[in-house]
Amino acid sequence: MEKTVFDPAVLEAVRAAENVVILGHVHPDGDCLGSTLGFRQYLRENMPGKPAEVCLDNPAEKFSYLPGFDEVRTAFDPGRHYDLCVTLDASDLERLGEFAPYFSSANHTFCLDHHRTNPGFAENNIINGDASSCCEVLYGCLDPEKISRETAKCIYTGLVHDTGVFRYSSTSRKTMEIAGAMMEKGIDFGEIIDGSFYRKTFTQNRLMGRALAGSRLYFGGGCIAGVLTAEDMAAEGADHNDVDGIIDQMRVTAGVECALLLYEKAPGEFKASIRSNHTLDVSRIAVSFGGGGHIRAAGFTLRGNSEDCLKEALEAVRRGLQEIREMRPAGEDAPAPADSARRPETTHD
Repeated sequence: MEKTVFDPAVLEAVRAAENVVILGHVHPDGDCLGSTLGFRQYLRENMPGKPAEVCLDNPAEKFSYLPGFDEVRTAFDPGRHYDLCVTLDASDLERLGEFAPYFSSANHTFCLDHHRTNPGFAENNIINGDASSCCEVLYGCLDPEKISRETAKCIYTGLVHDTGVFRYSSTSRKTMEIAGAMMEKGIDFGEIIDGSFYRKTFTQNRLMGRALAGSRLYFGGGCIAGVLTAEDMAAEGADHNDVDGIIDQMRVTAGVECALLLYEKAPGEFKASIRSNHTLDVSRIAVSFGGGGHIRAAGFTLRGNSEDCLKEALEAVRRGLQEIREMRPAGEDAPAPADSARRPETTHD
């Protein structure tokens, strides 16, 4: 790998700040945790004495191997004020959840992200919609010679999770080169993949079984959709972290172009995760509902009862699939499954 020329802008902003708060999106996934904790670890090792805290919404225990996991603040404190707020893997202010006031009240703000739907909501922004993950964006902002084994754990975790272990179309040569560089730091890459990506708890397996058993095919088999209500979640003793991985299993159902999963995160409030394989731009669907994400993976929120929310989401999918059919020349088939474009990008849901 050629010597990387990194963008030092965010590090210069940190050096100039009295104190720093690092934020990610609600329901943090592997890329969110990898980028936020990786950034903090890098600062701890290379700017000793610089006050920097990570605030996140109750991260999943499977990521407890990451440095600084036990020090993450999970509750908002209205008495705290920060000179600099750095957000990672969050596409807009709303995605910061209860910690958004830290961003709004900070003297300066900086955003690192890879979501194309990000409007650049901070004072300073480094957004690369072609990057596989926020961790890939973060890597471009750090001196690679100063990345330790502990920081490498974090960056590799983000790469793995937002590329589906390097299967999705967002994976590039650069992604693989960064992954290789992190492996050379001495990380246990096999355990990171097994422990944080593939391994499921008994509760997660049962919840996935419930979701798959209740799913249905729509539009001639072009879409698979399912709903998990609060009652479903309670029956399995599950929470939002246990939904991880279900939508991706639905997506690989033979013959489908689109997968849709709704789960109830609060009474009458459903989180929708949507994925596509070939041609459907699901980010357009998500944006129409006030959400966001990538072309092949996105998320949004709906309010109402489960039947009405599912009906509303499916209607948007139907319109999207219809537009594709109308745009395709007569007699032209859909892209073959072997087409690399079938691999989705990932998003936080």
